[in-house]
Amino acid sequence: MDIPRTADAVVIGGGIMGLASAYELAKEGKSVLVVERSDLGSGSTSKAAGGLRSQFSDEANIRLGARSLETFAWLQEERGHALDLLRTGYLFLLSEEEDVTRFERDVALQNSLGLRTRMLTVAEACELSPVVSPDGLVAAVFNPDDAHCTPEAAVAAFACEARRAGAVIATKAEATDIEVVDGRVTAVTVVRGTTTRVETSHVICAAGVWSASVGRMVGVDLPIRPLKRHVAVTEPVDFDARAIPFTIDFSSSFYFHSEGDGLLMGAPEKEDTWEFDVHRDPAWLEHLCDLIETRAPQLSDVEVRAGWAGLYEVTPDHNALIGSSQEVEGFHYACGFSGHGFLQGPAVGEVMRDLVLGRTPFVDVSGLSLDRFAAGDLRKELTIV
Repeated sequence: MDIPRTADAVVIGGGIMGLASAYELAKEGKSVLVVERSDLGSGSTSKAAGGLRSQFSDEANIRLGARSLETFAWLQEERGHALDLLRTGYLFLLSEEEDVTRFERDVALQNSLGLRTRMLTVAEACELSPVVSPDGLVAAVFNPDDAHCTPEAAVAAFACEARRAGAVIATKAEATDIEVVDGRVTAVTVVRGTTTRVETSHVICAAGVWSASVGRMVGVDLPIRPLKRHVAVTEPVDFDARAIPFTIDFSSSFYFHSEGDGLLMGAPEKEDTWEFDVHRDPAWLEHLCDLIETRAPQLSDVEVRAGWAGLYEVTPDHNALIGSSQEVEGFHYACGFSGHGFLQGPAVGEVMRDLVLGRTPFVDVSGLSLDRFAAGDLRKELTIV
């Protein structure tokens, strides 16, 4: 496949965010080129836990999560893509009274936006997720419509839909330069064996944790840091794992959900690793065992059969960067999602489409623009895992 020499928009990054944006623009009849330096979804998307939730403290995040859930369901139910989408809900376990007070406010906000989130007693939480120990818990929060699915399958689905709509997707291709003339994007240099100059008036930066380097090509500072996170997958368990919700111990961020006949588990490291390092740390597994012993001791004897480490793309306020540059016309960004990018990808694709086309998105994302940092107006997301 040859790289086209012109495109209405060039999307840098072939994960969920870039492919959803490409699909939405191509569906509108725009010529779109996706440039991915490795394989589709090979960055943070393929290493995600696959959770899909609408439970957030920020209204924009709630709307993005809820809209994306609708799209994931549409991909599986209407378009026939096998995403292994399970709508077993998200269960947050709370052990601090101050968290209860804050989550009660969040539940009220989510309910006002049409979500079915509700507070639970500890007994109700343990009934939903029977392997949980009630020790130290004071309450829980549950949304039955939240879900999880397989990230690689979602990437394949969006790539398929984008290609059907007319987008060109180039893997093993790298954007090495973005030309800016008189404050406007004019072209992208793409290297894929040979070098091609692609004339375009719009660039969407969807390069995840590597987005800062893309921003530097046009002199835009995208404040994103890489944070390592581990995931483990267990052998089959002796209960119906697919019947339990995505369960999160909020105070420790230890979580688990079904993965085939076993479980997928995750948690932060004891000490954060802020670097581009995806090597697995044996000490993390010991830490995970301690968390399991505390919150889900029935799982202590379950064997781990696989695992990996990936990178969160973290901003100073744990909220995404979504917007269009005020300094460079035609440069748009969707990055820095701080652990909830996969679940918001489909909705953000719609937003990026509208920003490129000069339309008003379905949700107000002005508060998520890069400008908030210059103004000192941080927009803290509190429900992070």
